[in-house]
Amino acid sequence: MTIAIDIHELRKTYPRNWAAPPFEALKGISLTVAEGEVFGFIGPNGAGKSTTIKILTGVMLPTAGSAALFGVDVTRPEARRGLGYVPENPSLPDYLTPMEILSMGLALHGRKPDQADRYCLHWLERFGLGEAARKVVRGFSKGMAQRTALAHAMAGEPRLLILDEPLSGLDPIGRRDVVEILAEYRQKGGTIFLTSHVLHDVERLANRFGLIHKGELRAVRAPGELVGADDRVLVRSEGTAPACDGMVSEPGGRWVVEVPRPQLWQVLAAIQAAQHTLIEIKPTLSLETAFLRVVQEPQTA
Repeated sequence: MTIAIDIHELRKTYPRNWAAPPFEALKGISLTVAEGEVFGFIGPNGAGKSTTIKILTGVMLPTAGSAALFGVDVTRPEARRGLGYVPENPSLPDYLTPMEILSMGLALHGRKPDQADRYCLHWLERFGLGEAARKVVRGFSKGMAQRTALAHAMAGEPRLLILDEPLSGLDPIGRRDVVEILAEYRQKGGTIFLTSHVLHDVERLANRFGLIHKGELRAVRAPGELVGADDRVLVRSEGTAPACDGMVSEPGGRWVVEVPRPQLWQVLAAIQAAQHTLIEIKPTLSLETAFLRVVQEPQTA
């Protein structure tokens, strides 16, 4: 198995003024991300997500510990070959057009596709920027700038994508489109390291999640390990009368009940016997709730 990201005992301390002690943003975190994996690095604002990304991309040096991309230490420039990166707030040259930004990116990556203009336009159209391809970035909304930065990163056909809050500023349609593009990239074997404090954004994409809180990596788990920690499920159906005991009425003729997981088949049988239409079955523990539980757990020595 090829390791795309290897972080070992990574620490980062920021000095402060004489009256305050140094601030430890990262407190010895360690994790690995395999090639072809989508890793969601999640936590509240100020948890250490962006600091980790700045170290991985070579923007900042760690205080201690190490990090490598595909076996190359991140302090070496060659570690960034084949890397696509989108920061939380992309700073694009506002006097250039999206077409020019993508063309410049291809040149920096040493890529020379046939019909380069058509190739760049293809990626801009994928992100809904076809009509703005030759307009200067100055005056773009935050969402349009974000989509331009994402198109720039994807056009280089990276081996690894590092995305810091990539859906920030996007409207619901834009978020859906970007998630679909990233899912397609994953299906083709691409590796994604994705940070977000909005857990729903990454719940649909990630193979595993790292939960970081106050600079400490509190847990690394697969989605099923997080949401499967609660043994209760919610069942919602539609019908004229409750299908089983405990069902609560909702508007529109819908009924909902929360039951222990072992009773699920019994409830489904009752729903079928009552000729209800099954609407949904889901764990009662959401990823967001799971994260809150993890960060509130007392640390063990």
